[in-house]
Amino acid sequence: MSLPPVDLTPHIERRQRLQDYMRSLGGGIAVLSTAPETVRSRDSEFPYRFDSDFFYLTGFTEPEAWLVVLAGEREASILFCRERHEEQETWTGHRCGPDAAAARFGFDEAYAVERLDDLLPALLLNQPTLFAPLQAGGALGERLARAQETARQQARGQHQLPTRQRDPRPQLADMRLVKDATEIALMRRAARISAGAHARAMRHVRPGMHEYEIEAELLHEFRRHGAQSVAYNSIVAAGANACTLHYPAGDAVLRDGQLLLIDAGCEYDGYAADITRTFPVNGRYTGPQRALYDLTVAAQDAACAAIRPGASFNDGHEAAVRVLAQGMIDEGLLQGSLDGVLESKSYSRFYMHRTGHWLGLDVHDVGDYRQPDSTGIEGERPWRTLERGMILTVEPGIYVRGAADVPEAFWDIGIRTEDDALVTDEGCELITRGVPVHATEIEALMRE
Repeated sequence: MSLPPVDLTPHIERRQRLQDYMRSLGGGIAVLSTAPETVRSRDSEFPYRFDSDFFYLTGFTEPEAWLVVLAGEREASILFCRERHEEQETWTGHRCGPDAAAARFGFDEAYAVERLDDLLPALLLNQPTLFAPLQAGGALGERLARAQETARQQARGQHQLPTRQRDPRPQLADMRLVKDATEIALMRRAARISAGAHARAMRHVRPGMHEYEIEAELLHEFRRHGAQSVAYNSIVAAGANACTLHYPAGDAVLRDGQLLLIDAGCEYDGYAADITRTFPVNGRYTGPQRALYDLTVAAQDAACAAIRPGASFNDGHEAAVRVLAQGMIDEGLLQGSLDGVLESKSYSRFYMHRTGHWLGLDVHDVGDYRQPDSTGIEGERPWRTLERGMILTVEPGIYVRGAADVPEAFWDIGIRTEDDALVTDEGCELITRGVPVHATEIEALMRE
């Protein structure tokens, strides 16, 4: 079977960076496994999705795979994976097999996964540090414990076992925070597909439809353009349902005069997009809807203006909160001065989440939001400094449930406006603007 070529360079370079990190700590052996298959019911599994760190280092997407990286006196990257199996492949599809995997993915060595228990103990001998997830459970923890016990028996006082264990995941998280050119290209592709899906939903929505029908339009557009999966379960929330932040698409009927909030993005070759738009079911915002909608767009503009290399991760959030808080005062949702509202955080009644998160192989991607290895006042570390190549979401919102002290015109309005921002030398680029964000542009699209 002929398989499409794989660009080995990014994955090889990432493994080399991991080796550099290991050498800086005296060298050793790193052991990582990919995600297991998960049973959905009886003998049926959920669609398989690889472990993100494992894929980042290998590009390998099959289950039952292990990666061993050596750094020090011996340098090597070794894959353990499933053998070719004609009968099993008839049922579940092609397997790469160790021989092909070594050449196709740039490993120094590759073996059948059944040989892991035989070969891993010897690889552990005379390694000063074991780089593996701390307190590893499941198959990884069991295999490591078994290998270490076997290695202890083989050592017989003539060889040393690792005397230290370090978790490589924080280092991998720092590596994954700044995207390389390959990753940025994939995320642009995911963003274009996802933006097209949101535009499709805007064109198709009509009063009387159900939330799940709009979800189906999103899924159709994702798959039609080659996305392998959703990046997360789509939120399609009509009316008051939009005030529930992680509301799953249900069977509610879309009614004339309501807003529809869609938070959805696809996964393309492992990388996620994350977009939210809120638009009127009948194609026209009411006055109160438009007032709050324009407020979220203004807050997003303020946040984006604060995103640039050298800025703090929190700068965008603070800029968005100031705009939202002032708007809540102007519209009569809150009373008092802007400084008072910010100090008391009374705005959190209507805006209870942060303005963004890292984005990449995971929709809520890895990476500390605080500066690593630093100290702050009373032990609180300062916010991380943004760098060129980071990608984060920008998603201010406002969620107003009905209450006696809330103007009735705003009852049960939930709005969020979200785009994906690539940090550039000049500031940031919103890579998801293939779907309109301004109210007049959305209304024009919906008239098509």
